[in-house]
Amino acid sequence: VYYMKFLIKKIYIIFLLLGILLFEPKVFAKESNIQYTKENISNYFSGVISVNQDYNNEAFKHLKKVKSLRNKHSRFNIAFIRTLILLDKFEQAFAFSKSVWSDDEFLFEADLLLGLNYFIKEDYVNAEKHFERLNKISQYSLFFDDFTSNVLIAWSKASQGNKEASFKFIEKVPKSYRHLKNTQNIFLQCYFDDPQTLNSFEELIRNKDYNFSRYNFFLANYLLFNNKIEEAKKVIRNSRKEYNSNLLIKQTENFFLNNENEKIKNIFNCKNSNDSLAEFFYVIANLYSSEKDYKLSNFYMKLSIFLNDKFLPNQILLAENYYYQKKKELSKNIYQSLKSIGPVYSWYASRSIAVILLDLKGKKYSVSSLENEFNLLTNPNFEHYYELANFYKDNEYFEKSIKYYSLALSEIKKDHFLVPKILDRRGTSFERIGDWENAEKDLIKSLEILPDQAHVLNYLAYSWIDQGINVDEGLEMLKKADKLRENDGYIIDSLGWAYYVKENYSEAELFLQKAVELLPLDPIINDHYADTLWMLNKNIQARYFWNYILKLDDTEQKLKDIISKKLIFGLTKKL
Repeated sequence: VYYMKFLIKKIYIIFLLLGILLFEPKVFAKESNIQYTKENISNYFSGVISVNQDYNNEAFKHLKKVKSLRNKHSRFNIAFIRTLILLDKFEQAFAFSKSVWSDDEFLFEADLLLGLNYFIKEDYVNAEKHFERLNKISQYSLFFDDFTSNVLIAWSKASQGNKEASFKFIEKVPKSYRHLKNTQNIFLQCYFDDPQTLNSFEELIRNKDYNFSRYNFFLANYLLFNNKIEEAKKVIRNSRKEYNSNLLIKQTENFFLNNENEKIKNIFNCKNSNDSLAEFFYVIANLYSSEKDYKLSNFYMKLSIFLNDKFLPNQILLAENYYYQKKKELSKNIYQSLKSIGPVYSWYASRSIAVILLDLKGKKYSVSSLENEFNLLTNPNFEHYYELANFYKDNEYFEKSIKYYSLALSEIKKDHFLVPKILDRRGTSFERIGDWENAEKDLIKSLEILPDQAHVLNYLAYSWIDQGINVDEGLEMLKKADKLRENDGYIIDSLGWAYYVKENYSEAELFLQKAVELLPLDPIINDHYADTLWMLNKNIQARYFWNYILKLDDTEQKLKDIISKKLIFGLTKKL
């Protein structure tokens, strides 16, 4: 096995080297004798591999040793610039970008950084020279012509007081980027004290085609800078009702409650063009993160932080990216730093750190860590109880979760939208500890408050059917759930199992076959299907699926034991 792994790795490196030599022969040509050494080749490949694996410090260590490649190898330049930015070495990144820049070669990263460097120094003529070149570059960016370039030029014009030109360049942004175009347009209006600013913000927030909840903060921020404190508070109060889980809005409400209005103003000011550009790069970072391109997301996130390091809440995206890149310590360190923002972010950071500690130090340590953080809260409210209960439940501390769900229900207003959700989660915790009487009460009450909860309908109906009670009522509930959420494999499985219990095996087969197609790796669903096949005298097919279940990674030992007996004895009841 070791030899095969070594051989595969060796073949991969050979092909990689051949690719470089074929595509860029000048790199190791005879006139470049200095570059053509084992040490340089080794450092180059080690650097590239480190970049691809997100080991930025290792990448920097190797790539800086082969800077002689900079005038010969554009891929090296891209890798090195990005690595420098990811390591917060901005001055080195600016200097290197300048050293590799040429008038007849287009390198997106180099022009972007040089343009930003001139922009920060208020040398707008040179900044625009580099920003204009971005329109001619497409191969290194998802964002093609008339997008990044025109937003950057718009802010360069705005910084020079040229209102007409700035809006002209924003107007050039294609309609396909209308949401980002609209937000940047509003920030420009704010920058120039345009009388349409308030209306534009309100219209944007009312738009339900896209989640613009974040911009309630920017509207409140704008109103504060215009001394409209009560209006700003009203914006946040109203948005809290609609976007209860938005951390930025929750923390802003907390700032208002504690008369810390200056903290809202300190992190963003639309009169500062750097702040608005930072928001622009934050949005781009979000787009890349949503595509799971965490390296590029981090690159743009670092640019955003460089332009406005006061907007600490934005760094949650960086922490999340690091988590998904399995850089758990880096992620944990960022979450730890975010605790300084305020109590809302501090509690969120504590919960996020507890999740990271599950992997780093195990469940017991993780749970203990969050309990300690919870005990430090001065005035815990129903949200704290609810969130702690969720953590307990997710980690199978069901009795503790029930305690805190109950505390949440005792503190929350009876008409709060979270009540049916808390009842649902407490009910399923009761069910997991074998207290079906209380579980049933909570699930029924949750549905009385909010009848169209597909997953609650499924959970309650399946539980009834699995116990052989209320089968007809359960079947009708499952039909309703299926209409509410089409092509849900778990609901379709429950429907099939309901027909199985009613001994309508032909109908059961139709649903269970579809459930297996939707969720082919679920052991329970496959077992339901196999049982149905057996009852239809399709014994060979049934045994095939039972054998298949034994090979699935998620099959629990208890189910394996049951299936082993089925393979020997089959099912006693037949058609």
